[in-house]
Amino acid sequence: MSAFSYGTAYFSAVIFIGFAGKMGWNFGLSTFWLILGNTIIGSFLAWQVLGKKTREITHRLSVSTMPSFLGKRYKSKNLESLTAFIIFFFLVPYSASIYKGLNYLFEGFGIPSFFAYLMIAALTAIYLYFGGFVAATLADFVQGCIMLLGVFLMVFFLSKNPEVGGFSNILSNLGTIDPMLVTPINEVSLIPVIGIVLLTSIGSWGLPQMIHKFYTIKSEKAAVSAKWVSTAFAFVITSGAVFIGMVSRIFFPDEASKLANGITNPDMIIPKIMSIALPEWVSALILVLVISASMSTLASLVLASSSVVTLDVLKGRLKPELSGRHTMATMKILCVLFVILSFILAVVPNNYVLSLMALSWGLVSGCLLAPYLLGLYWRNTTKSGVWAGIISALSIMLGGAYYYGINSVYMPAVGSLAMIAPIFVIILVSLVTKPFDQEHINYIYNDKK
Repeated sequence: MSAFSYGTAYFSAVIFIGFAGKMGWNFGLSTFWLILGNTIIGSFLAWQVLGKKTREITHRLSVSTMPSFLGKRYKSKNLESLTAFIIFFFLVPYSASIYKGLNYLFEGFGIPSFFAYLMIAALTAIYLYFGGFVAATLADFVQGCIMLLGVFLMVFFLSKNPEVGGFSNILSNLGTIDPMLVTPINEVSLIPVIGIVLLTSIGSWGLPQMIHKFYTIKSEKAAVSAKWVSTAFAFVITSGAVFIGMVSRIFFPDEASKLANGITNPDMIIPKIMSIALPEWVSALILVLVISASMSTLASLVLASSSVVTLDVLKGRLKPELSGRHTMATMKILCVLFVILSFILAVVPNNYVLSLMALSWGLVSGCLLAPYLLGLYWRNTTKSGVWAGIISALSIMLGGAYYYGINSVYMPAVGSLAMIAPIFVIILVSLVTKPFDQEHINYIYNDKK
């Protein structure tokens, strides 16, 4: 269940709508690298490197959120509070991108976008408010099963469609449209594809909704089994998304064909294919698939965001005497507030799902990944180094969004840079700034010497 919860938090409507429609249509076979990145780096290595270590150190230190770990590791309440607010506010755009992805799918079924947003927001808020973490975890398992079934059915029926002509004809059909679509990588796809692969693969290492799954593993031994289940889940889901994205170009070979079918932005491609290429019952199941993927991700985002503000800022700093009942009530209120903020951002005119996701992942994971990873493994990481790393991540991400524009094809690459660069910044600054005393280091790493 931990593995499925990780996988359903990882993949949402963004990968099926925003990614498959925009990246798959533009770059064809080059998007194959997403399978390797998300499966090996985002799932297998994430569990291998972070899973057992996270569970061991967080249980020993009695911390339950990323900010609380960072605050205790670096002896800084200010750092704990800042990272909590970064998580709460900068995950809102990612949540909004999920609403956007669902909107285009609902439009294909004739459901007005505002009603679709409102329905998803209400459903998510209700089952989180009354069910909490346990309900979300149980739902993740069921929704994960639906996702796997839906992907298999969509791949099967699309491959059998006369436009596609079976698996054996996909590459030849793409090559006829544009030879670059059948090359593993080329000068056009190099930066955008590498950017999105790194963003979605390395990014999972610094996102609280993903890392919090490691906190709840039953035992360190269970992490080994969960690692393999999660890896298999990621392989199936990303393979399906890449296949769907590649095939989308066969249905709409050029911009003229998209416009002729009423497609005015990339996020409408996959819903349109569903309406013209799949049996109605399969389309209905795919609708359930994407709703399942999206609601499980939304639930994880909401829980991660509300818990860090409640536990790390309110109870951890402002009102330590807060009772358990009031803590739970506050967390529920923040869950609803997060859903409302996401809903408001979603209804603001913005037609690009992938861009909102890239902005959110780049900001949140850019600020948290390096401090968290180095905090787990490198004893010489200093508080000054961490502050320098967070400032560099914010500068790269916000500067890139200003320079290129939030909807630029280069934003995933900017987000990737915002996640990787702070690692080197923290190391360099830590080497020349005051280290923590040995007693604190022995306490954090359980060093008996």
